[in-house]
Amino acid sequence: MADYRLYGRVAGILGLLVEVAGLDQALSIGSRCAVIARGGRRVVCEVIGFRNKRALLMPFGSLEGVGLGCKAEVLESEPVVRPSSAWLGRVVNALGEPIDGKGPLPSGPLPYPLRAAPPPAHSRMRLGGKIDLGVRAINTFLSCCKGQRMGIFAGSGVGKSVLLSMLARYAKDDVNVIGLIGERGREVQEWLEDDLGPEGLARSVVVVATSDEPPLMRRQAAHLTVTLGEYFRDQGQDVLCLMDSVTRFAMALREIGLSAGEPPASKGYTPSVFAELPRLLERAGPGVDRGSITGLFTVLVEGDDHNEPIADAVRGILDGHIVLERAVAERHRFPAINLLRSVSRTMPACNSVNENTLVDRARGLLSTYENMAELIRIGAYKQGSDPAIDEAIHYYQAIEDFLGQRKEECSTLAEGYTQLAALLGLPDPATEAAAAPEDEGAGPTDEGVAMHDASPGLEGGGTAGAAALRVRGRAEDLEKRRQRMTEALNLRRSKKSSARAEAVPEGSHPAGSSPDAPGPSSTGPSNPGPSNPGPGGPADAPAPLEPGAEAIR
Repeated sequence: MADYRLYGRVAGILGLLVEVAGLDQALSIGSRCAVIARGGRRVVCEVIGFRNKRALLMPFGSLEGVGLGCKAEVLESEPVVRPSSAWLGRVVNALGEPIDGKGPLPSGPLPYPLRAAPPPAHSRMRLGGKIDLGVRAINTFLSCCKGQRMGIFAGSGVGKSVLLSMLARYAKDDVNVIGLIGERGREVQEWLEDDLGPEGLARSVVVVATSDEPPLMRRQAAHLTVTLGEYFRDQGQDVLCLMDSVTRFAMALREIGLSAGEPPASKGYTPSVFAELPRLLERAGPGVDRGSITGLFTVLVEGDDHNEPIADAVRGILDGHIVLERAVAERHRFPAINLLRSVSRTMPACNSVNENTLVDRARGLLSTYENMAELIRIGAYKQGSDPAIDEAIHYYQAIEDFLGQRKEECSTLAEGYTQLAALLGLPDPATEAAAAPEDEGAGPTDEGVAMHDASPGLEGGGTAGAAALRVRGRAEDLEKRRQRMTEALNLRRSKKSSARAEAVPEGSHPAGSSPDAPGPSSTGPSNPGPSNPGPGGPADAPAPLEPGAEAIR
């Protein structure tokens, strides 16, 4: 039997929407057609809906040369891609075609559908151990596990693209799959060469769809990014999937939905946008038998509003959110992460007790400072009024310096905890973990354990012993500072009590008392014991600590 092709005719064009008649019985949602433009150019289109027995198509390319009566051939092939390990180090477009000028891409043996369903929830493995992302602030305060999905929420120009390049270059994973969705075309080459660099590109596959491309290309680029991640995950590898950004993917869906006549729901976004987001994001995560996809998806918040519809929807789907704030970037601290507004949902379960103690201590200091930040900046806070606030002020700049990291700097997971412990004068979690098995077997006292860890000649070498001595010395310095602060508060209280006593007129006494009778204490009801000032009396005894001073002890 002779080969034949089904085709219809273009019956109408409105904007990016093409109406095709004669194929309503042969097409379905998601089918592909090739419209033959004037001059023989073929424009691949996808069916997005039907109206009045006509198929509604949107193009993957320009509609120049397409007019009424042009042929629209039905394409039989399902939208699939055949990736292979040879794609590493290459840059492709949304159709899986190379755009880096390095020649054709070899095809793999198995076809992967571009819009596959996520793995069944009951068949997936659990999250793996912590992954070292190479960024100090994320490693310590927002620890991420293999298979976790995190969102990076930021306005424009706050540094999310640079943060993504650091993650792609320094993360300890097997493969990177990077999707640049709706990026400015001028910046793509700069990002690949300067930010990602040859080292990061060598173990990455980059999918690019610039902002000038049709919405179908931007949508498909996001799906292709996750599809490539699924291929490498099925090979038993741990994949880091980076996508910039989910917001531009949602904007492409909005254009498609509005063109098909779908009513807007929230800020112009159609209901299909919020249905499509979980279908894309749920494809990342642990595999069924082996491998994982750790997803980091950026969200470009409109007008720095972190509660706008897309940001709110994505935050509810993912396993944590990293907030980049413009106010932090204006202080020239990068990455501009606001730790108090960021959350990793695998914490604190993924950390040890010592690591959680360290992180909670630093977060508490930051929270105390931020609560009083306005008063501190305008000079309304008087130092010594609250020991907890004084302590937060003392550590604030050191913690800010710790959170800052240059683009060329890599920080491992263990280095972050060690530096933070040294900064706060607390024991290093790595040293504590290494000493734990010895402590369980020998059962010495706490003092013996500290001396044992500090001994340079014991197992582990002199470096661990010297580090333990430094940590212990910092703890002693911190205790001395707290004592001096407490003594200063007691001295100030004593001076205030003396001033109040001198202010009472001579000869005046409380009602019902005689000049010779000892009166009640000016600071409250009398207590048992000597009440007259003198040697050994209350004037010479140290005043009780305030609640705040006792808390810092």
